[in-house]
Amino acid sequence: MRRLLLLPISICVLTLALRAQSTVNYATDIAPIILDNCTVCHRAGEIGPMPLTSYEEVRNWGFMIKYVTEIKYMPPWPPNQEYSHFLGERGLSDEEISLIAEWVDNDMPLGNPDDAPDVPTFPDGSQVGDPDLVLSFAEAYTHVGDNTDQYQIFVLPTGLTEDKVIKSIEFRPGNSAIVHHALMAVDKSREAQAMDEATEEYGYPSYGGGWGVEILDQYPGYVPGARPNIYPAGIGQAMPAGSDLLVQAHYAPISTDQMDSSTVNIFFAEEDEVVDRFVETHIMLPFFGTLVNGPFVIPANETRNFHGVYEVPAKVSVMGLAPHMHLLGKNWLVYAEQPNGDIVNLIDVPEWDFNWQGTYFFDRFQILEQGAVIHAFAEYDNTTDNPLNPNNPPRLVTWGEGTEDEMYYLPFLYLPNRERDEAYVFGEDGTNSDSEEPVLPLEQNILE
Repeated sequence: MRRLLLLPISICVLTLALRAQSTVNYATDIAPIILDNCTVCHRAGEIGPMPLTSYEEVRNWGFMIKYVTEIKYMPPWPPNQEYSHFLGERGLSDEEISLIAEWVDNDMPLGNPDDAPDVPTFPDGSQVGDPDLVLSFAEAYTHVGDNTDQYQIFVLPTGLTEDKVIKSIEFRPGNSAIVHHALMAVDKSREAQAMDEATEEYGYPSYGGGWGVEILDQYPGYVPGARPNIYPAGIGQAMPAGSDLLVQAHYAPISTDQMDSSTVNIFFAEEDEVVDRFVETHIMLPFFGTLVNGPFVIPANETRNFHGVYEVPAKVSVMGLAPHMHLLGKNWLVYAEQPNGDIVNLIDVPEWDFNWQGTYFFDRFQILEQGAVIHAFAEYDNTTDNPLNPNNPPRLVTWGEGTEDEMYYLPFLYLPNRERDEAYVFGEDGTNSDSEEPVLPLEQNILE
């Protein structure tokens, strides 16, 4: 009888022991998820509002992490991954999301600290690596707190004595609270320097969003949440000797005076790299006959879905694109129709988020034949149902650079097509491959 009585007790003890051993803990289960997916942005000096580099930091925000991962707001990745693929895709699996929820619901145990992986080593002041050239504002710029947008162009002399090839360029905002976005271009005429010298303040205003001078080339820009890309081997953008880098910074409306002093990290091609292909840009704007259903006007209390088209004049290999809109934006859908009727999916952003946008680089060239037609649909909600509508009550909105205006802005980065571009796959380290059976890259395209 005693043995029969002890049997259920033994089973209970064993069950409790097994449960204790299988409890989801930070060290073995949660730390790998956080360090692989979150810490790159949630660390000192980056855009994440709080650091997530230790057990204590993650535990302090555990309930929030559970919530934002369950609704799939974090890690942020607006494009629909079932429509097209890009480098650096982010997102957690359903299993990882469930592990986080279970860990939080069970009081977030640490586990054995020795089992936790080391925090990754990140470059200081960069998401890319150690830059070859760092250009900084010559002085701090004061953005006046009068609740209006300001576009200011800053002229940063490169000091280059020989032509260089850019592999990556990274804008680092000095005051992320006011820097809405930044564009970058190169000027060799010295005309921008003259315009700067003609103004009392640092830099010169950019009325209407233009540069004020004829630029040689435009580089990938900055928006919050975007990561710089690295061009594959043999591909880059030119930066001539004696040129100036122009930075067009958009400062958002604010009620108090704020200072900004930003920097730009530039990464050049190695001396032994042969670069014979230079990236070009085409921007779809809602003018010059682009819109099938224009003009670009969004009346108060209405929604509008604009359809833009662009016929490709020559066979090209598209590397990436950067859809942009403001607070009325709801979604983007972009595809190309080849002359034979085939459809090439480019990007689907089903739920536009003004806070998470960027330049998306495909994991392989998207080949568009001469005569292919790009179709770009962008929807806007100018009603009171849109909680982000900056105007209450809603008012008629047209094209404009201000946050309260709207934009239909779609740059494409491309190269003239070459034979075997169809086989290229862009690797996570800025390389490419022409394997007949290419493997998709698994990680962000970042220099080690």
